[in-house]
Amino acid sequence: MNTSISSLLERKGFTVHAVAPTMTVTEAVDEMNRHRIGCIVVLEDGRLAGIFTERDVLRRVVGESLDPKRAQVKDVMTASVITITPETMVDETMTLFLEKRCRHLPVMQDGRLVGLISIGDVSRWLSDSHRVEAEHLKNYITGGFPV
Repeated sequence: MNTSISSLLERKGFTVHAVAPTMTVTEAVDEMNRHRIGCIVVLEDGRLAGIFTERDVLRRVVGESLDPKRAQVKDVMTASVITITPETMVDETMTLFLEKRCRHLPVMQDGRLVGLISIGDVSRWLSDSHRVEAEHLKNYITGGFPV
């Protein structure tokens, strides 16, 4: 798994959806639903201020009986965000997902947000890698490689 996160980003794309910290929870959830995503980054003056996830909605909004039409994202987002760089290796990223119990990691380069990697992105990459490896082994065993 000597592959960097930049390879996964090239494959999935660099698009990152973001909201402002002053948006209401309802507006942020609408944005997440529109893009069919489980989290959205929070940018303030172009800088990463936090991340807002489905888990934040459940724990900090529903769990605290807050009104999502009034509560602002900045009050319920995860502010201390763990980030990675494009050079971070896939195995390091998997370890972070497991140890920190998170599902999304913003990718930062030179203080700039350049992407977002989810545990699903890594799982897909692993599955594809294993499938390709199995196919190569099958071809090797059966002599299916072209001469």
